[in-house]
Amino acid sequence: QVQLVESGGGSVQAGGSLRLSCAASVLAFNNYNMGWFRQAPGKEREFVAVVSTGITFRRYSESVKGRFTISRDNAKNTAYLQMNSLLPEDTAVYYCAAGGSYVATLEGRADYWGQGTQVTVSS
Repeated sequence: QVQLVESGGGSVQAGGSLRLSCAASVLAFNNYNMGWFRQAPGKEREFVAVVSTGITFRRYSESVKGRFTISRDNAKNTAYLQMNSLLPEDTAVYYCAAGGSYVATLEGRADYWGQGTQVTVSS
């Protein structure tokens, strides 16, 4: 069983930055592709970013490309999402996900999910 715990959410003004962390309790963290998703009130969960096991591949949604950066530290069993130039429309609960398949994780069919962390961006 893999447990994912997100942290780093909070409230920030537009234009600000936040760094989300996702700590994974798993022996073979480097076997999992890591993704970030978000869900705004009244909306469906949407893909934000994904990074492959060996950090070879990264992909971002068009809405965050150029502003967000996904990374991972396999030695610390942790994935990160650096969010810069935040906009009010980035307000959502952000979820970390881990999956054995890169494509499945990207498509929202990850094997494990965290509980989420709230990000609120005010104008």
